[in-house]
Amino acid sequence: MKRNPILYEDDEGDNPLGMLTNLFDVAMVFAVALMVALVTHFNMSEIFSKEDFTIVKNPGADNMEIITKEGSEIKKYTPSDSENPASGSKGRRVGTAYQLENGEIIYIPE
Repeated sequence: MKRNPILYEDDEGDNPLGMLTNLFDVAMVFAVALMVALVTHFNMSEIFSKEDFTIVKNPGADNMEIITKEGSEIKKYTPSDSENPASGSKGRRVGTAYQLENGEIIYIPE
């Protein structure tokens, strides 16, 4: 009688944590899908384009922020009365601008 040699030994059946290794892949796919959903929900697709843009968050409020993208560089500016140690610049709100129906812009200083 001739014995058949064992060509393949199933070691995965002995490891109860073997199935958990695929959870990392599932978590990464879920994270990417969540980021894409958030970007499309908040209409922030401009961040991934090659065009320059400016976004004003909370216009006219005390916590207003101006976000600009020039090339591959993204800058965030927060107007405040105190001096910014990083740039040495000061900024504060000085008025309000309104655009009329005919396209004319009126500036009202505070």
